[in-house]
Amino acid sequence: MLFHIVESTNWATAKEKGTYAPGSLETEGFIHLSEKQQVLGTVERFYQGRFDLVILEIDPNLLKASLQYDQVIDHGVFPHLYGPLNLEAVVRVWQMNHFFDSLNQ
Repeated sequence: MLFHIVESTNWATAKEKGTYAPGSLETEGFIHLSEKQQVLGTVERFYQGRFDLVILEIDPNLLKASLQYDQVIDHGVFPHLYGPLNLEAVVRVWQMNHFFDSLNQ
Protein backbone atom coordinates (compact mmCIF):
# COMPACT_ATOMS: atom_id res chain seq x y z
CA MET A 1 0.00 0.00 0.00
CA LEU A 2 1.01 3.61 -0.58
CA PHE A 3 0.02 6.72 1.33
CA HIS A 4 -0.67 10.39 0.65
CA ILE A 5 -1.09 13.18 3.20
CA VAL A 6 -3.76 15.75 2.34
CA GLU A 7 -5.76 18.52 4.01
CA SER A 8 -9.17 17.17 4.92
CA THR A 9 -10.92 20.02 3.05
CA ASN A 10 -8.98 19.23 -0.14
CA TRP A 11 -9.94 15.57 0.18
CA ALA A 12 -13.62 16.53 0.61
CA THR A 13 -13.39 18.64 -2.57
CA ALA A 14 -11.78 15.75 -4.45
CA LYS A 15 -14.62 13.43 -3.46
CA GLU A 16 -17.14 15.96 -4.79
CA LYS A 17 -15.23 16.28 -8.09
CA GLY A 18 -14.57 12.55 -8.43
CA THR A 19 -10.81 12.96 -8.89
CA TYR A 20 -7.83 14.27 -6.96
CA ALA A 21 -5.24 16.48 -8.63
CA PRO A 22 -3.31 18.58 -6.07
CA GLY A 23 -1.18 21.61 -6.93
CA SER A 24 1.99 19.50 -7.05
CA LEU A 25 0.63 17.76 -10.14
CA GLU A 26 0.61 21.12 -11.94
CA THR A 27 3.86 22.52 -10.50
CA GLU A 28 6.00 19.37 -10.27
CA GLY A 29 4.23 17.00 -12.63
CA PHE A 30 3.36 14.38 -10.00
CA ILE A 31 1.61 13.64 -6.72
CA HIS A 32 3.86 12.89 -3.75
CA LEU A 33 3.25 9.47 -2.20
CA SER A 34 4.96 7.54 0.58
CA GLU A 35 5.42 3.97 1.63
CA LYS A 36 4.12 3.22 5.14
CA GLN A 37 7.53 3.52 6.80
CA GLN A 38 8.09 6.93 5.14
CA VAL A 39 4.91 8.65 6.36
CA LEU A 40 6.21 9.64 9.80
CA GLY A 41 9.32 11.29 8.34
CA THR A 42 7.20 13.17 5.79
CA VAL A 43 4.88 14.46 8.51
CA GLU A 44 7.83 15.53 10.65
CA ARG A 45 9.51 17.37 7.73
CA PHE A 46 6.51 19.09 6.18
CA TYR A 47 3.44 18.95 8.42
CA GLN A 48 4.55 19.54 12.04
CA GLY A 49 1.70 20.82 14.18
CA ARG A 50 -0.96 20.33 11.49
CA PHE A 51 -4.23 18.80 12.67
CA ASP A 52 -6.32 19.33 9.54
CA LEU A 53 -4.83 16.39 7.65
CA VAL A 54 -5.90 12.91 6.66
CA ILE A 55 -3.79 10.10 5.25
CA LEU A 56 -5.04 8.33 2.15
CA GLU A 57 -4.21 4.63 1.90
CA ILE A 58 -3.84 3.78 -1.77
CA ASP A 59 -3.78 0.40 -3.49
CA PRO A 60 -1.10 0.78 -6.20
CA ASN A 61 -2.74 -2.01 -8.24
CA LEU A 62 -5.82 0.18 -8.71
CA LEU A 63 -4.00 3.30 -9.94
CA LYS A 64 -4.77 4.48 -13.47
CA ALA A 65 -1.93 7.03 -13.75
CA SER A 66 1.72 6.06 -14.03
CA LEU A 67 3.49 5.24 -10.75
CA GLN A 68 7.24 5.76 -10.58
CA TYR A 69 9.80 5.54 -7.79
CA ASP A 70 12.18 8.50 -7.84
CA GLN A 71 15.29 9.38 -5.85
CA VAL A 72 14.66 12.39 -3.61
CA ILE A 73 17.91 14.14 -2.68
CA ASP A 74 18.85 13.41 0.96
CA HIS A 75 15.62 11.47 1.61
CA GLY A 76 15.79 8.22 -0.36
CA VAL A 77 13.44 6.82 -2.97
CA PHE A 78 9.77 7.85 -2.93
CA PRO A 79 6.78 6.84 -5.05
CA HIS A 80 5.33 9.54 -7.30
CA LEU A 81 2.07 9.39 -9.24
CA TYR A 82 2.34 11.03 -12.67
CA GLY A 83 -1.30 11.94 -13.16
CA PRO A 84 -4.46 12.48 -11.14
CA LEU A 85 -5.37 10.04 -8.39
CA ASN A 86 -8.45 8.03 -9.28
CA LEU A 87 -10.58 7.81 -6.15
CA GLU A 88 -11.31 4.09 -6.41
CA ALA A 89 -7.61 3.47 -5.67
CA VAL A 90 -8.11 5.00 -2.20
CA VAL A 91 -9.02 2.05 0.00
CA ARG A 92 -8.99 3.84 3.35
CA VAL A 93 -8.86 7.37 4.73
CA TRP A 94 -7.04 7.60 8.05
CA GLN A 95 -7.29 10.29 10.67
CA MET A 96 -3.68 11.18 11.47
CA ASN A 97 -3.73 9.96 15.08
CA HIS A 98 -5.38 6.64 14.16
CA PHE A 99 -2.77 6.01 11.47
CA PHE A 100 0.10 6.48 13.89
CA ASP A 101 -1.65 4.42 16.56
CA SER A 102 -1.87 1.57 14.02
CA LEU A 103 1.91 1.65 13.55
CA ASN A 104 2.36 0.71 17.20
CA GLN A 105 0.11 -2.35 17.04
